[in-house]
Amino acid sequence: MKHTLLLSALLAWAVTSAGQNKNAPVNYDESQVPTFELPDALTCSDGTRIKTRKQWERKRRPELMKLFSEQEYGLTPLQTGIRAKYELVATNNNALGGLATQKQVRFVFTGTNGRTHEALLLLYLPNSTAKHVPVIISYNFQGNQTTTLQDDVIFSPSKDLMQSAGSEKWVRGEEQSRWDYETALRRGYAVATMCYHDICPDSPDLLAQGVLPLFPDYNEGQRTLSEWGTIGVWAWGYSRIADYLQKKESRIDGKRMVVMGHSRLGKTVLWAGAQDKRFRVVISNDSGCGGAALSKRVFGENIARITGNFPHWFCPAFNAYSENEAALPFDQHELLALIAPRHVYVASAQDDQWADPKGEYLSAYYAGSVYQLYRMKGLPQDQQPPVHQPLHYDVGYHIRTGRHDVTAYDWQCYLDFCDKVLN
Repeated sequence: MKHTLLLSALLAWAVTSAGQNKNAPVNYDESQVPTFELPDALTCSDGTRIKTRKQWERKRRPELMKLFSEQEYGLTPLQTGIRAKYELVATNNNALGGLATQKQVRFVFTGTNGRTHEALLLLYLPNSTAKHVPVIISYNFQGNQTTTLQDDVIFSPSKDLMQSAGSEKWVRGEEQSRWDYETALRRGYAVATMCYHDICPDSPDLLAQGVLPLFPDYNEGQRTLSEWGTIGVWAWGYSRIADYLQKKESRIDGKRMVVMGHSRLGKTVLWAGAQDKRFRVVISNDSGCGGAALSKRVFGENIARITGNFPHWFCPAFNAYSENEAALPFDQHELLALIAPRHVYVASAQDDQWADPKGEYLSAYYAGSVYQLYRMKGLPQDQQPPVHQPLHYDVGYHIRTGRHDVTAYDWQCYLDFCDKVLN
């Protein structure tokens, strides 16, 4: 018994001590991509071949959810006892030149331990229709006030926590180029955003300043191998926004909720979409390693780099695959497959080689085998399309010119895709 406990302790130490190579070499040469065997999404760990939807849902899907939970993103707590209260703090019925009704809603989360935490939601509803409307839910990086020049948008509560003295960021309208509110509203979509730091600060030194202390099993500074990282916490927050929209906003069509994220938040939406089936469309923009890109290609950002620089994003068990991608028993195409039969869209940027555009495309392509079980159509070939030639099937993809960003072109493609799949 003592020997077994010693081995377990040594294994835990080895895993949590790995993945710290912040300066691991980065490959940008296709000829240097290692030969690898991609796990088959439709083959179970015991060798069983999945042939029907029922088999997928009863056997393989739970198996993959367990793998991603225990070895990459961490286990999402199920019974938390956390309550949410919503306070409407501001309304503007003539926002954005009359296009929208703007609401700002304070979320107050309360744990069973009595602790509370606040977050602020910014919601735009189109004034052009009184009908139930689909909604695009997406976090922002530096506060609701950065997404628009509207001077009545309240600064997100995490601003004072995250903004360094003299910073030129967090100012009003700083990131408005990433938020094509007007196009979305004119096309009949509501848009809901919240600063992701409001849910959990993106800093290993500030995790106790978010929602984590409200959870019953939170133990600051001590993490078990499968304890969730901040990607998991942010995904939990996306579901809490969905709760509010379903419960409190009568104009929102709860059956047409879209979740969209860029970069680290593109990773987050894929994990949120795998867990929460209310998200009808899941859109991942330039999400790269730990998101849509295949890890086994070891192209651009790799597991060693991402776990070394951002150890709080994933569960500690993921460190075991640092500079050891060949040992992964799963890959990111299987994460995308977990979203089926709902719709997934992956987007890349030509100059964003750090995120491995080819690996992002291949992940979306290989997820198609699961969509076929539902008689849905995945991407038709394993070759990326040319730039600015989007593919809109039940799985969507485009690559555009430019860098790591969200552009008006991206929004146009996403809205076209949503129009198609949401009827």
